[in-house]
Amino acid sequence: MAGPLQGVRIIEMAGIGPGPFAGMMLADHGAEVIRIDRPGAQAPEPVLGRSRKSIVVDLKSPEGIAVVRDLAKSADGFFEGLRPGVMERLGLGPDVLLADNPKLVYGRMTGWGQTGPYAPAAGHDINYIALAGALHTYGRAGEKPTPPINMVGDFGGGGMMLAFGMVSAILSARATGKGQVIDCAMTEGAAVLMGMIWGFRGLGAWADERGVNMLDTGAHFYDTFECADGKFVSIGSIEPQFYALLRKLTGLDADPEFDAQMDQRQWGPLKAKLTALFKSKPRDHWCELMETTDVCFAPVLSMAEAPEHPHNKARGSFAEIGGMTQPMPAPRYSGTPTATPVAPPANGAHSAELLAGLGYDAAKIEALKAAGAFGR
Repeated sequence: MAGPLQGVRIIEMAGIGPGPFAGMMLADHGAEVIRIDRPGAQAPEPVLGRSRKSIVVDLKSPEGIAVVRDLAKSADGFFEGLRPGVMERLGLGPDVLLADNPKLVYGRMTGWGQTGPYAPAAGHDINYIALAGALHTYGRAGEKPTPPINMVGDFGGGGMMLAFGMVSAILSARATGKGQVIDCAMTEGAAVLMGMIWGFRGLGAWADERGVNMLDTGAHFYDTFECADGKFVSIGSIEPQFYALLRKLTGLDADPEFDAQMDQRQWGPLKAKLTALFKSKPRDHWCELMETTDVCFAPVLSMAEAPEHPHNKARGSFAEIGGMTQPMPAPRYSGTPTATPVAPPANGAHSAELLAGLGYDAAKIEALKAAGAFGR
């Protein structure tokens, strides 16, 4: 793999969701990410599991645990997403691995964190963002909270936050010679993603209820609108000059009621007018009128439509990888460009290569097989 993380080796304990996402981020940007798969485990998720190496290890076998420890000795980073205490019971906790490799960065990602009353309990994205104060803000006025699928807890507050933490701590380890443990809690990551909203609230500029604020569909100039063909467009005309252009292109500059842009008492009636206006024409009409202008406009594209949009095609934002459409790595670099990702390997596809890289000869590998280090 090419990219700014070329030369960095990461060991990933196979899991689901946010863990593989962190691994994907690191691999997309050039790190060598080695996934520890268990015998008989299901195939990796086809997008989140891309661009890895895989070795199958039986973690119930002392010989298998020894293999993982040897891999960790060769690595810059190691991460897992199991409940607190599980890795310690396996003999692969941070005390053991950092004693083997003092420069190792040991990433731990859970929903609730390694400590606190909730730490031992199960949970999912919806629960983590609920406790963070984030879920309460998602939804329309008078309606129940609506989770934005599992983007905020699992992937934004979890996987991406862990990837950032791993890179940060590896930079520190290279400067100081000392590794460390990262306690990445998705509920805290979700709270951090809400940083600007916490700032607004502290300034008295955010009401602690849904659908009544400028950025949560309360405002008429920041929302989605249905068109005559049942498709939708998005409008984000916050700044005065963008709002003026919205009015000009829609003919609403002649309606004096729209002068009161920031009068929240008028947002409801003005949104009703905009709703009726956008419903009067199909989406293509509004695209022809507003795309690439400073209205702050974009059509609301389906997943089928997004890869075919001219802007996304011009930038190569999506690609066919392993027989399916996938997003390409982001962000982009001028000096260390990333490579096109490759489809996930079969579980254990790199076992022989990785063991040889650790200095294991054929006789030792055969002995480990006989001992069940790789499953039976």
